Amino acid sequence: MLERTPAVGRILIDKTRIADRVRNLGGEISRDYEGKQPLVVGVLRGAVVFHADLIRHLELNLKIDFMSVASYGSATDSSGEVRLVKDLESSILGLDVILVEDIVDTGLTLDYLLRNLKNRRPASLRVCSLLSKPDRRRVEVSVDYQGFEVPDQFVVGYGLDFNQQFRNLPHVALLNRDF
Repeated sequence: MLERTPAVGRILIDKTRIADRVRNLGGEISRDYEGKQPLVVGVLRGAVVFHADLIRHLELNLKIDFMSVASYGSATDSSGEVRLVKDLESSILGLDVILVEDIVDTGLTLDYLLRNLKNRRPASLRVCSLLSKPDRRRVEVSVDYQGFEVPDQFVVGYGLDFNQQFRNLPHVALLNRDF
């Protein structure tokens, strides 16, 4: 079982805390967007689990789409270079957009995405991130809805991976670098 592999260390955020916080975030966003029809954009692949759970808690008429960017490869540190791998399917001109991220680390990926999306002139653009690592910031970015703050260590689970592994863990745990 994945949870007992030597690669997975201490659990930082268990599945119950995650579920509670996602439900609360859904309530906050639903209140803020009452009467609107936002486009909820998930950043693949890491945010797919969070995105799916979050939209089930949004009491809104909404649309979804996805973007994919690359900045890590198989390393545990960001390369610093961000490239767009998959773009949105349609225009966001005049739409209320909520960008859903798994984690805001250095801020480079989010900064790239925000600049890219702002150039497309949405009516509004807000960010919802499950996790934040403020100690790693290289670029200051604003997160409107945040789940949890985590230490400057590599984390896996609940969509976050190491070399495409551990996304299916129901919690967020530290990656054991000694495995």
